[in-house]
Amino acid sequence: MGQLGGGILGRIEQSIEIRAPPEKVWEMLALDRVLEWEEGWRSHLKSVEYTSKVRTPKDKLRVGATAHGTSKKKGGYDFEITESLENEKMAYRFLYGKMARVLATYILEPVEEGTKLTYVVNYEMSWSILGKILGKLATVGATSEYKRSLENFKSILEK
Repeated sequence: MGQLGGGILGRIEQSIEIRAPPEKVWEMLALDRVLEWEEGWRSHLKSVEYTSKVRTPKDKLRVGATAHGTSKKKGGYDFEITESLENEKMAYRFLYGKMARVLATYILEPVEEGTKLTYVVNYEMSWSILGKILGKLATVGATSEYKRSLENFKSILEK
């Protein structure tokens, strides 16, 4: 799923400038830290733990690193890092039930006052007409959720 398959595609993109160097922003992207700031995951998950070996902090953000998010209800989500350029870009993928496949990407750009963080979510819905309707509804809600998530991220790093 590095590239998504051939279903109905959606894309959400949000950016924020953070008064912190890319190295500090990078550390917060570790999958086991997502519950500290990401609104959607905080509402769905009770924990995220790595399922791949983690010997050093760098192992948390390497290509192929995997983690499992335990749902507050039942089941969970499996994450896999598909792209990793230290202090520049990280992408991970996961399945959202049987309905959607998701690729989340973080892009870090140095700016005068710190780092511009761009959060891009590409998703593919599996059902035709129902997928289109659900995809549009999800995009509306998720856009404001991602904006709040980035504000949380910023407030943690700028304390």
